[in-house]
Amino acid sequence: MNHILVVDDEAEIRSSLEEILREEDYGVAGAADAEEAVTLLRDVPYDVVLLDIWLPGRDGLELLAQIREWPAETRPEVIMISGHGTIEAAVKATKLGAYDFLEKPLSLERTLIVVKNAVEARRMRAENVEFKRQFSAASVLTGESVPVKALRQQIRLMAPTNGRVLIYGESGTGKELIARSIHAESLRRDRVFVELNCAAIPEAHIEAELFGVRRNAQPDAPTEQRGTLERADGGTLFLDEVGDMSLKTQAKVLSALDDQMFTPVGGTQPLRVDVRLIASTNKDLEEEIAKGNFREDLFYRLNVVPFFVPPLRERKQDIPPLVREFLGEYGRQYGRPRMEINEDALEALGRYQWPGNVRELKNVIERMLILNPRVLRIERKHLPPLTHKTGARATEEFSSLQQARDAYEREYIQKKIEEARNNISHAAELLGLERSHLYRKMKALGIAVRE
Repeated sequence: MNHILVVDDEAEIRSSLEEILREEDYGVAGAADAEEAVTLLRDVPYDVVLLDIWLPGRDGLELLAQIREWPAETRPEVIMISGHGTIEAAVKATKLGAYDFLEKPLSLERTLIVVKNAVEARRMRAENVEFKRQFSAASVLTGESVPVKALRQQIRLMAPTNGRVLIYGESGTGKELIARSIHAESLRRDRVFVELNCAAIPEAHIEAELFGVRRNAQPDAPTEQRGTLERADGGTLFLDEVGDMSLKTQAKVLSALDDQMFTPVGGTQPLRVDVRLIASTNKDLEEEIAKGNFREDLFYRLNVVPFFVPPLRERKQDIPPLVREFLGEYGRQYGRPRMEINEDALEALGRYQWPGNVRELKNVIERMLILNPRVLRIERKHLPPLTHKTGARATEEFSSLQQARDAYEREYIQKKIEEARNNISHAAELLGLERSHLYRKMKALGIAVRE
């Protein structure tokens, strides 16, 4: 429920507004002066304040100025109302940050429309603040190993430029995190960051996703669709797993990069954009060029500044801080108390080779929290079998060949599902299975479906 505060020294107007707003399912309270209003605002997170300009003691404009000093995430939208409305008062209120200005006698229809729009504006502002907070937190590169320190230094040097970046690394190493970190420290950090996973989109749809679709361009496509290049205008476009893009699409991307212009599918008018491009790949693109799978000219356009993200097995000293970060993250997500992990468990995690890299480590931590809801300290016995026994010692974990085979299949299928970002159809392609066969496998092995 959204909460509205009505501040007016005329009891009749206050009561009338409260009654009308309650009928619209708002939570409503009233105040007769600025001091009472401040007291109520400290107790309840109101979404909108309907504030009269002329109040006993401090007037409404003074209270508006005070409210605008509050943090964005807690500040309500303020709609000024007045029976002596003047252009000068309206301009002053707008400069002080009022959402809108209503004159008495109030129009019921207009008042409800303005309140509804103000509630939506407040919601969007709160979501934007939260998104920026999460984006900033998600852009922190955790670890103190030499490779991670070198990456952080490289990001600081390259982020403020418009240079194109190509990020190399195995699946799950954190290539997207590097891209987000570059954007977060760039001059475009207040603009959009748009991601397109080239491996997860069917070949028939990738052009539409990149360049957009104009009316009646394709029978099975939406009437009109903005592509990722258009949506990323002014910001950063991240092409994840660019090595999986077809040669036909590569040619169009190359043309768009050269001119910063492209024509949507089915369109007739070219669009000009200002986009910084960051790409990533888990493939050796020079080898793909030799095989004829990747354009050499596109490679040189993308590979202006190469970033190499090492696999987790080559920076194992980063495992303890990563584990503690993920414990905190999932603890907050699942409403759990602060969790610890003992040294024996950390040593076991350090011995494992992590074929799925940081993504696999993160999934293991989440799995442990889910499967051990009452545990406050992670011990070695809480770890999945394949993480705390390696090599020949791993055979001790299983009493039969079938158990060992099931454990391996479970881990391998989970890894492929993670690579496909929970897209089961794409995971089935990676595994060489029919979609229905993969579902049966997942059910038999106890793998949760999160598509």
